[in-house]
Amino acid sequence: MKRFQYTVKSLIGLHARPAGLLIQTARAYRSEITIQKGEKTANPKSLMSVLALNVNQNDVIVVTAQGEDEEEAIAGMEGFVRENL
Repeated sequence: MKRFQYTVKSLIGLHARPAGLLIQTARAYRSEITIQKGEKTANPKSLMSVLALNVNQNDVIVVTAQGEDEEEAIAGMEGFVRENL
């Protein structure tokens, strides 16, 4: 299992547009990926799940990947998050 933690810098947090792009990124991998904010956990391959996290600026999220391509998955997700959030 691989994971990283990130503090959201975007003024508008994780709204619909970047959430849609995040989902496209997550769906490119076979590994099971999760995003956690506090006690809530979301499946980043589901728009409703991601939006339900209500991620805002300065929130800390933890992204985890587990599976056959977890190295690539966590690198891809981390790159996306750092560039877009």
